[in-house]
Parts: sequence; C-alpha cells; structure tokens
Amino acid sequence: MAQKTWIPVRFVLVFWLFLLSAVAFLDRTNISIAGVSLRAEYLLSYRQLGQVFSAFLLGYAAFQVPGGWLAGRMGPRRLLTFGVLWWGVFTVLTTLVPNQTRKALILLIAVRFALGAGEAVIYPASNQLIARWFPVRERGRANGWIFAGVGAGSGLTPPLLTWIIAHHGWRASFWFSALVGCLVGAVWYLIARDTPEQHPYASAGEQALIRKGLAETGPDATIANQRSASDARSLWFNIARSLSVWSLTFSYFTYGYVAWIFFSWFYTYLAEIRHLNLKASATYTMLPFIAMTVCCLLGGILNDWAGQRYGLRMGRCALGCVSLVLTAFFLAFGSTLDDTRSASVVLAASMGALYLSQSSFWSVTADIGGAHCGVVSGIMNTGCQIGGAATAWLTPVIADRFGWNTPFFVASGLAALGGLAWLFVDPTRRLVNPEATLKLHLTAK
Repeated sequence: MAQKTWIPVRFVLVFWLFLLSAVAFLDRTNISIAGVSLRAEYLLSYRQLGQVFSAFLLGYAAFQVPGGWLAGRMGPRRLLTFGVLWWGVFTVLTTLVPNQTRKALILLIAVRFALGAGEAVIYPASNQLIARWFPVRERGRANGWIFAGVGAGSGLTPPLLTWIIAHHGWRASFWFSALVGCLVGAVWYLIARDTPEQHPYASAGEQALIRKGLAETGPDATIANQRSASDARSLWFNIARSLSVWSLTFSYFTYGYVAWIFFSWFYTYLAEIRHLNLKASATYTMLPFIAMTVCCLLGGILNDWAGQRYGLRMGRCALGCVSLVLTAFFLAFGSTLDDTRSASVVLAASMGALYLSQSSFWSVTADIGGAHCGVVSGIMNTGCQIGGAATAWLTPVIADRFGWNTPFFVASGLAALGGLAWLFVDPTRRLVNPEATLKLHLTAK
C-alpha cells in the first residue's frame, strides 16, 4: 500500500527533473565560459571553437530519436540515471585532452560529440515521465518547471564557473560540473519510478487523479509498454504525414538557432566585442538565463490556463506563435543599441520571450504522441539541435563577414518564421488512433 506524503510524488519528481535539467545545461554550457581559456590554451580560432561547440549539438541531435525510443523501452528512471553518469564521464574527459598535440582539436570535437549523444536522453525521457505521471491540465506547468532548469543551470554557470576558473583553472570547473551531476543522478535513481503504480509513496488518491487525467488523452496513454507491431507501423506512417510534427520540428529548429547564440556566444560577445570586463560579462550573461527561468514558469502557467479556457489548439499554439514573434522583435532591436547594458537587457528580453513558448512545444508532443511522446519529442528536438549546431558554427562566420549585428538579424528572421509555423500545429490530432490502439491491445490479450 502506498504511504501518504505531504507533497504529491509527481511534484517531487518534476522538481528533481528541474535539477537534472539544470545539471545538463551546467555540463553543456561550461565550455562557453571556459571558451576564452580553452581558445588560448589550445590555440584555437573562433571558427575552430565554433566547431567544438557544434560537435556537442551534432551528437545531441543525432541521438534524439534513439533517446526517445530508449525512454519508452528502458523507462525514464534507468535511462536518466545512466545518462547523468555518461555526462559526468565525458565532462571529465574534456579536461584530459592534451594540448601538446595537433590532434587536440579532433579529440575535443570527439569528446563533445559523445557528451552530446549522452545528453540527448534528458528531455525525451523527461517527456515520457510527464506523459505517464501528469494529467493533461498540468503538463504545461510541469514542462515549465523542467525547462526552468535550463535557465537556472545556464544562469548560475557564468558567475559560479567564472569564480572557479579564476581561482582554480578551467579544468576544475568541469570536475565540479561532473561531481554535481553524479550526486543529483544518484538521488534521482533512489526517488524515481517509471509509473505511479510502481512508486511506494504515490497514494491511491494521487494514482486515481493521474489515471483520470491521462484518460482525457485517450486509452493509449495507459498502455505505453504494450504496443503492437501494427501500432508502431501506424505511428511512423502518421509521423511522416503529420503537418503538426513537421511544423513543430521546423519551429523548434528556429528556436534552437536563437537559443544557442546565447548558450555559445553571448559571453564571448560581451567580453570581446562589447568589451565588458570578465566580472561584468559574467553578470550580464546571467540576464538572459534569469529571464528564461522566470518565463519558463510563467509560460507553463499560461499554457495550462489558456488550454483549459480556450482549448488546446488556441491555448498551446497561440502562446507559441506570439512568443516567437516577440523574440524576433527584441533580437532585432536589442542588437542595434549602442549602449552595452541596454542592449544586454533587451537581448535578455528576447530570450525570456523565446522561453515563454517552451512548455507549448513539449506539451503538444505529449498531447499528440501519447504513449509514443518520447519518439515524437525526440524528432522535434532534433530540429532544435540542428538549429543550435548551425548557429554555433555560422555565428562567427557571419560576424566575420558582415559584423556582429547580422547574426542577431538572421536569428530574428528565423524566429518570426518559427512563430508562423505554429499556425499549422493542431494538438488535438493524435498520431495513433486511441480506440484502434486499445482494440489491438484487447485483441492481443
């Protein structure tokens, strides 16, 4: 019998996913803070440093769909635990690349690619847990908390790691990131379970509430591990012809392009282009990530509120569309300001506007994917990482040729197109017919 707890277990799990998300971004953005030291030690050009940044995202993109498939097979508890250990190993291996060899650049690219491959499981696995543990009406807020971890991890990175690098060198910042990750991952394995029924502390009342909430999306949400081969074929066929999936994927591509200008280049941009000192650069680099954290939580609340008041299509999609259009405006305006501090604030506002839409993306993949949301969200997130890899590599190329305003103008144009893509998304159209799935399941029994 489940034991009673003061806090519903699903809220404890989503808070720990918030911490895992923060750790993931601590591990992936530490290299942007260490980039100045790394470039000096390994004698890298900006373009070579961009290749190192892009390697992570290529590995991350390549393993999104396999990560989503594994989330359905292994379950989010085991997969996320394995993933965190993997991140720790390759974060430490980054520090062991020797700088006295001409192969240093190749080794850095290989290690970052492997780290990206391991981190690919974080959000498909998290979305799988959301689909199993959270009613439809709570998914926006749950995703808001998970992706607020992106802002928290990325926002804490500049001042914390800058201090560690200043006192102990850039390698110490990577060892610190790996240690924190292993500790958080160990606790996750102890407290998490793949389904409410497996958890000793999920009360009967909480399990009943979850079952009722999942029933709103159709019967297939409750039989995630009992899919037939026919069901799988139907899923892939429906993904291939789904306008919603491809519109989401394109929109998330533009989202990733914008976000990774900040993750990869914003610190360097403030320090070496806007000429802020190390301390000031670290402080102003925090602003976009503070905005991200606040707006992730706000976007989750707005997502659920609008979805219940106006229906899923208007609630989820209108927020995504408006958020990206606002992002486009702030990017174009902020990059033209002469005053560095004013520009930093307006550009931070663009990041906040961008992350208002985050819960919409991931809630829609859970809505339309149901039991298959790990695969669907993996496909969508592949688009995001391709966009991120493109901006990590293209930003210095465009800046060298046209100046540093132009990369922000390009990102602005893409964000506007990403907002328009939301007009073609329909969260009410499921990829696999729920009644057909249930019929196949009953027939198999």
